[in-house]
Amino acid sequence: MTTESPGARRPGRRPGNSGARESILASARELFASHGFDKTTVRAVAARAGVDPALVHHYFGTKMALFTASIALPVDPRDVLAPVYETPVEELGHALASALIGVWESPHRDAAVAMFRAQIAGGDTGLIRTFLLEVALEPLLGRIDIPEGAGRLRAELVATQMTGVMLVRYVLGFEPLASLPPEQLIEIIAPTVQRYLTGELPDGTTPDHHGTGP
Repeated sequence: MTTESPGARRPGRRPGNSGARESILASARELFASHGFDKTTVRAVAARAGVDPALVHHYFGTKMALFTASIALPVDPRDVLAPVYETPVEELGHALASALIGVWESPHRDAAVAMFRAQIAGGDTGLIRTFLLEVALEPLLGRIDIPEGAGRLRAELVATQMTGVMLVRYVLGFEPLASLPPEQLIEIIAPTVQRYLTGELPDGTTPDHHGTGP
């Protein structure tokens, strides 16, 4: 027979379910920011929040849905980018720019800008890093990994372009960029995004050390 220490907390639905959903989201934000998407499990989020994993699934369904909720995005980024993942590699730059700017110019714009602004203002960009490199761009890594080991570097270069546009156009509102028609903006930045994805890298670049490995 086993006994519990005084004050020990059993996992599962909290009494009255008070604040459980908010606690799950707060725990998910911490773990996704510090450990990334792939290394964060629903079980780990549940343990951090002090609830049963079944409650996480009850509220959010899948880990991707939990991530989407944790960064307050109104749409699943991989649903938005699904057509991009099937695009021929020589057209990826235009497709990717079109998809992302399409979201930012849609009714979801305010939510996307609010998420970005909140993460920057909070001083912890871990969730933005996870979103861009492990969720949005990760499915492309195998196709842009030329030379071998360069995929991560290429994805980070794309991230510089897209976060720059988000910051300058939608958060800071610099003119004339802020008022440029989205179709023109896409045509301007798509070649740069394509070059980052598939262009020749300078001699001496060592992609293997541009990551999280030892």
